[in-house]
Amino acid sequence: MKLRHVRAIAVFGLAVFALTGARGSHGASCGGSSHGSGGSSSHSSSGSDGSSTSGSSGSVSGVGGSSRDRAMRDIKIDECALSADGKQLVAKLTFTNSDSSAYLYDATLQFKGAAGKTVDLAIAQVSDLRVEGGASKSTEASTPYTGKGDGSEYTRCEVAFANRTIG
Repeated sequence: MKLRHVRAIAVFGLAVFALTGARGSHGASCGGSSHGSGGSSSHSSSGSDGSSTSGSSGSVSGVGGSSRDRAMRDIKIDECALSADGKQLVAKLTFTNSDSSAYLYDATLQFKGAAGKTVDLAIAQVSDLRVEGGASKSTEASTPYTGKGDGSEYTRCEVAFANRTIG
């Protein structure tokens, strides 16, 4: 197995733990409060297929000094939606690094339904996204849409896990 696959499996396991065992501790969803850090310059990159999306937006907030807490605070969810072709659930994200050192960010997102509604597990990941010190970078995380409808059963997305390392 390649190291990237092992890492993806480990991140997925942590995401499941974070979603089930650490409810309420971190992770915000579309519609959450905004984070307090800001960058002075902006960079943009796109992931997946570059298709257009529409939907609600939100951000992530977190406090504390651990790498995971700092990473959670650095991520803002700009939009969560079904891709125009109806094949992908897409989250548009902005990572803002207010520190002076460059970091590599990893994040796992979960697409969720309305409160009390059950939806199929849908998880997307961002791996090794490099953000220079004092900068922001936008990207997308996507996962195949396996539903049979128009994606409206997914009403929000949340960052379930995030981490950053000096890069």
